[in-house]
Amino acid sequence: MSADDKQKLIESLLPYITQNKQEKIFEVIKNRTHYITVALEDIFQSHNASAVLRTCDIFGVQNVHVIESKNKFTANPSVAMGASKWVNVTHHDTTINAFKALKNQGYRIVATTPHTDSYYLPTLPLDQKTALIFGNEQTGLSSIAMEHADMFVKIPMYGFVESFNISVSVALCLYDIITRLHQSSYAWKLTQEEQQELMLTWIKKISKTAHMLADKNND
Repeated sequence: MSADDKQKLIESLLPYITQNKQEKIFEVIKNRTHYITVALEDIFQSHNASAVLRTCDIFGVQNVHVIESKNKFTANPSVAMGASKWVNVTHHDTTINAFKALKNQGYRIVATTPHTDSYYLPTLPLDQKTALIFGNEQTGLSSIAMEHADMFVKIPMYGFVESFNISVSVALCLYDIITRLHQSSYAWKLTQEEQQELMLTWIKKISKTAHMLADKNND
């Protein structure tokens, strides 16, 4: 389907959602990004998984990758607050497979760890698409993740405790990185085609009628 055809389809479906929803979609999509993604390795506490999804949605990060080599990823709806409806979650069975997929998409793999000689968060280079990798709540990142990461980053800390809760770490990292991206000249926003695809996905999730008509149009 051409860009013009997609736009015509979007315009034909918009009347099936409220004006407020339309305005919200147009507002949110302007700040959505694929430039930054988050990957979670073997997270097992559902409230942490859910909080991460919510944080990614808030900061405009559209894609979250979950690695389930040991623990299944489970989101708690009461914590996620509907974020799973708006954020794409991709599941991987191993860390190696996840890293291969991310690198094939042009991402630099950045492991978050307080233990390694690494960039402090405010100095992390953002000149390339970046995948931030976070380890589980007990043991952190696996040795495989550490071995195959392209770069390391740590959050400045000044207390006795040497690590943040994972959901806090994600929030701190994304606040810094997204703020810097918004102030940069990097091409971090979605392309027109990406915006159209995402808008169609969101419209179909909001309206069953729009979903049915869109599917009929594709037949």
